[in-house]
Amino acid sequence: MKIMTVLGARPQFIKAAALSRQLKKSSNFTEVLVHTGQHYDVKMSDVFFSEMSIPQPNYRLETGGLNHGAMTGKMLIELEPLVLKEQPDVLMVYGDTNSTLAGALVAAKLHIPVAHVEAGLRSFNRHMPEEINRILTDHVSDWLFCPTSTAIQNLMNDGIDPNKIYHVGDIMFDAALFYKEHLSPSSQTYIFCEQNPDFVLCTIHRAENTDDPIKLKSIFAALREITQNKPILLPLHPRTRNKLKVHHVSTEGIHLVNPLSYGDVLYLLSKASLVMTDSGGMQKEAYFFKQPCITLREQTEWVETLESGANQLVGSSKNKILTAYNSAASKKFSFKENLYGDAHAAQKILDILMLTKF
Repeated sequence: MKIMTVLGARPQFIKAAALSRQLKKSSNFTEVLVHTGQHYDVKMSDVFFSEMSIPQPNYRLETGGLNHGAMTGKMLIELEPLVLKEQPDVLMVYGDTNSTLAGALVAAKLHIPVAHVEAGLRSFNRHMPEEINRILTDHVSDWLFCPTSTAIQNLMNDGIDPNKIYHVGDIMFDAALFYKEHLSPSSQTYIFCEQNPDFVLCTIHRAENTDDPIKLKSIFAALREITQNKPILLPLHPRTRNKLKVHHVSTEGIHLVNPLSYGDVLYLLSKASLVMTDSGGMQKEAYFFKQPCITLREQTEWVETLESGANQLVGSSKNKILTAYNSAASKKFSFKENLYGDAHAAQKILDILMLTKF
């Protein structure tokens, strides 16, 4: 069975690494990997392939650095001849990026079955481009591999055929548990943790925060105040770095670093006392490592983390961020086991695909 995997952004590299490891072990599958170039920065892309032993892409496109419409359109144009050439049995996409939608649309129009890993997520905020991507991808997919029971219910509410829906658990959980045992942090990250045994790990990259100067300034005003009590380490996404300059936002007192390897991120998650983020993936990773999380968004797809009490949703309000920080600092959290499955999502996906009759 030939699987064509289409990916282009950091979270997808991590998810694909877990599945590619299982594909390598099986004589029943071959994988053709297409990197759309959505994340084209070396520190946001190439480092993950080398660090996580992901097979080098068979095809590399150059579609990064464009607005959403232009980027997705260029992906469609460049992906179609590759799919026609390779004629895969399955086209695999992950998550909710422009690469996800483009891969799914090309395959669906060419009558190639689509497998969507991390299907069924909803923020119910259609101003987020990711929400549009995931809804459309779900509706053209033939297999919808869901990380949670909430995701399954979302698909059922959308009227999707239940015979296409599978609860396999979260594939990022597979990756986190495996790679925390196999990757080491850089000396820079190790030294920071040794010198700062009680710190906050923070990431900010969502357009809804970075592109709005009022929100961005409010978030960083809260972060600057928190640094008076506890160090904050913030790996800077290229978009965030640019917008901080454009909007003249002060980062005084915050420990800024370049985008980090997955090994560094896992190590920091194991050592931090709190995570603050607008990333969907980081909310889950915080939970995997039993870390309380403050989410700098108005909605989240990962409602299970809110229901458990381990995650607080605060948006960009300085006062709400500081209130949540003080609450997290004084509260003990409990973490349910197996909230995101049993870390065997990748094998379950391949087992299900093997049962399919073409």
